[in-house]
Amino acid sequence: MLLNIVGFQIGWFACVLGGANQLPWLGVLISCLVIFIHLLRTPDRAFECKFLGVAVIIGIIFDGIPQSLGWITFSPVTFWPDVLPPPWMIMLWALFASTMNISLSWLHDRKVLAMFIGAVAGPLSYWSGARLGALQLSNPSTAIIYLSIGWATIVPILLKIAASKDH
Repeated sequence: MLLNIVGFQIGWFACVLGGANQLPWLGVLISCLVIFIHLLRTPDRAFECKFLGVAVIIGIIFDGIPQSLGWITFSPVTFWPDVLPPPWMIMLWALFASTMNISLSWLHDRKVLAMFIGAVAGPLSYWSGARLGALQLSNPSTAIIYLSIGWATIVPILLKIAASKDH
């Protein structure tokens, strides 16, 4: 569990600080290494790969909405289409999903708590990223409300999908 928590934090900081300092691909590279180690250690790699893929697709859609509406803006990334969230942001979704069956597994049967944690921790993560310079909350009030409602919905959904491997 400790390796999962530390790996997530290393990946998060690499992505956010890389995005803030015009080194977005460094965060992606470090996150790929963290995910690779995670996949080596997981008992069901096929399920975990599919699950991480689903989380990434959810993340692209979820982050793409406020980006397209101008509520959240990111610095452009070389060799990356501006219509998509930056690659380091997408990697954060895979990193977060990698915690669902390990360090966040205690939330599997606690839907209300998962919703609360999502509603608070999700927007806090974006706010922290903005404070570190990785993104801009162009319309902070609207963005935070969107993020809070979205994360309160997404966290329980991801936990449900993650727990489905056991059934």
